[in-house]
Amino acid sequence: MARFSQLWESPQVNPVSQKARSIPFLNPFTNVYGRVFFFSWFGFMIAFWSWYAFPPLLADVIAHDIHMKPYQVANSNIIALTATLIVRLIAGPCCDRFGPRITFAGCLLAGAVPTFLAGAVFNASGLYALRFFIGILGGSFVPCQVWTTSFFDKNVVGTANALTGGLGNLGGGITYFVMPAVYNSLVQDGLSTSKAWRVSFVVPGILIIFVAVCLLCLCPDTPSGSWNDRFAVAEENLRRLSVEGIVTVPGQISEATPASTNFSSPNSSNPALVREKPHGWKDNEAQVSDKDMLATAQGELIQKPSFKEVFSVMFSPQTIVTAACYFCTFGAELAINSILGNYYMENFTTLGLQETGNWAAMFGLLNGVARPLGGYMSDLAYQQTKSVWMKKVVLHTYSILTGVFLIIIGVLNPKDQATMFGLVAVMAVFLEGGNGANFGLVPHVHPYANGVVSGFTGAAGNFGGIIFAIIFRYNGKDYARVLWIIGAITIGINLAVSWIRPIPKGQVGGR
Repeated sequence: MARFSQLWESPQVNPVSQKARSIPFLNPFTNVYGRVFFFSWFGFMIAFWSWYAFPPLLADVIAHDIHMKPYQVANSNIIALTATLIVRLIAGPCCDRFGPRITFAGCLLAGAVPTFLAGAVFNASGLYALRFFIGILGGSFVPCQVWTTSFFDKNVVGTANALTGGLGNLGGGITYFVMPAVYNSLVQDGLSTSKAWRVSFVVPGILIIFVAVCLLCLCPDTPSGSWNDRFAVAEENLRRLSVEGIVTVPGQISEATPASTNFSSPNSSNPALVREKPHGWKDNEAQVSDKDMLATAQGELIQKPSFKEVFSVMFSPQTIVTAACYFCTFGAELAINSILGNYYMENFTTLGLQETGNWAAMFGLLNGVARPLGGYMSDLAYQQTKSVWMKKVVLHTYSILTGVFLIIIGVLNPKDQATMFGLVAVMAVFLEGGNGANFGLVPHVHPYANGVVSGFTGAAGNFGGIIFAIIFRYNGKDYARVLWIIGAITIGINLAVSWIRPIPKGQVGGR
């Protein structure tokens, strides 16, 4: 039974992997798990804010200033997603090779440069180039999730990933409040509209640099310290357990150890398990044996992947499932985030820039509740059934309900504000919850290559955003029509992959 005090108490940890069994959400100062958790979500939130800093000002202020046509505005939204797709594909293997902390800081620092250069844009081509390179910031989602996965154990990893992703995605809502407010305050202080929107980008730029420096200076790579020492530390922990008489260690853990060679089975002549002991780190909902704990811990030690292994993991059926579902949910979120303010303005002409921005922000801000709820439901289903299949059921349920509500909104195209905002809010709960449920499943799929799986899944979300943005691009202001098209695609894709096993048959140490 979870206790409220776990929100600030030092968590119990898995004795081999050193992963936390609870989330000290309210203790980022004195506890390393709480600190890593904080910088994971806060760093991604600042990155997401800067990544989506253009849409709140783009259609009216920026487009008017640099004389952009509507199709050029739509093109810039597509280009902004393209770089992120590429960076996420690269960031996944980089997390496995160099560690998520270094990769995270690299994404932030690289994305800060074009953020500061916003003032140098004077035409559509310049904006295309700038938004492409700012898209690097969107790639920070991958190391955010891999870093969280490396610090939190299987009983809470879905909730931890969903919280960091959901709180980070708040940046997509915060930007609709903050950027117009910063812009308006600068105009009131006497700056011209042309200068005010350019200067406003200095604010997220400074915060990006600050967060990158903090996570480099204040946080470790893994619970046991340096990324390069993770194999030696895990082996030492196993030796310690062996000395204590809990287990017999059948060999060494090293990078040369193939992912498929884990601890011996109970019937082996060299068993990993000598005797069972109860351990405080085990939770009541997901009791496992020492053998399972040790096999899982070894299977989760991330390897430095070869190109062949990267492609093998990327295109395995299990990775295709998480990628396909994220293509639908996060892809829809990205595309809708870019047009929602314009959609509201089209249907409700009496609303001004700030008010439509405020209502559009609600869609992104719901990530703070809906995405963590999806991750929690994924963990709860797993704890109650001890079956990864149930995590998959939760994911497809969320996704299909998302499709249903997208179709309803698209068909009705509400002209009543209460109906529109209510339907969008319910749709957002399922869509964003589906994102959380997805990254509740991801850590179970090829855990020795979690970066690759996370990167490919995250990139698929951006690919979905690009495809859906293109559909919006060629349907002009008929936003309702595109919404029901996206809904139909979401339902169809989820039904198509629903039969695939959640983890490969015979996978050892795969949670």
